Amino acid sequence: MGTSGTHTAGGGTMRISQLAARSGVPASTLRFYGSAGLLPAGRTPTGYRVYGEDALARLSFIGLAKRLGLPLNDISEVLAVWESGACAEVKAALRPRVAARIAVTGARAAELAALTGALHGVRDRLDALPDRAAEPCGPECGFGGAGAAEAADPAEAADPAPVPAPAPAEERWRTAPVACSLTSGGLDARAAEWREAVAGAVRRAVPDGVRLTLPAERAGTVAALAAAEQRCCPFFDFRLHLDGAALHLEVRAPAEAAGLLDGLFGGPEGGGTRGDA
Repeated sequence: MGTSGTHTAGGGTMRISQLAARSGVPASTLRFYGSAGLLPAGRTPTGYRVYGEDALARLSFIGLAKRLGLPLNDISEVLAVWESGACAEVKAALRPRVAARIAVTGARAAELAALTGALHGVRDRLDALPDRAAEPCGPECGFGGAGAAEAADPAEAADPAPVPAPAPAEERWRTAPVACSLTSGGLDARAAEWREAVAGAVRRAVPDGVRLTLPAERAGTVAALAAAEQRCCPFFDFRLHLDGAALHLEVRAPAEAAGLLDGLFGGPEGGGTRGDA
């Protein structure tokens, strides 16, 4: 998950062309990584970039993170942890980010599967239509013959059955037992993850909980943590709202869980999380 010791650009002997040849990463990309703070370089007295052997390991790490779809901000943050060489810390930094990517790719896979099914249905209906070379095309020549009343989106037309609305979230968290399935060690680790994820948040009270305002780039980490938290502590209610560069996270819990809520997420300035805002 990392290598022992520190990773620095000091003592480098490879020019950028040599690093590009050994790593397979174009020199233009290496320069971009440098400007983004992902790949530090030393300088010769004449101003040429030089790199040490550690740059190859760093590039391998960056390449893997990019293949997983992690954004550059996340890669930069994880690299800072990776430099310390502490594998447990790297795992803790990577896990919520990977979980967030799993959620995103799972949703995309479901959308693609639905679209693929819809396209197969349209193709089959087109294949079943007779060829009428001398007649103008009618409504049935389009996406299924239902005319303008049919859904414009083939994915919608593929599954017209109504989907029952889920039970209100308030009912689930209000009636869930105030108990957590994590062990004491797991609780400590989760609390540490939350402290890191919401560090520096602006807090204010909302009914039954607290609202935290964070940078929007933490949305993936926060969403993954919230999903994990609800699996073990279903009495928490999480609501995320992206507003430009800001992420608003509202967390609620029953009155008997107020202490747990305060312990994980803190309260607004001047009070606890039980508010009427």
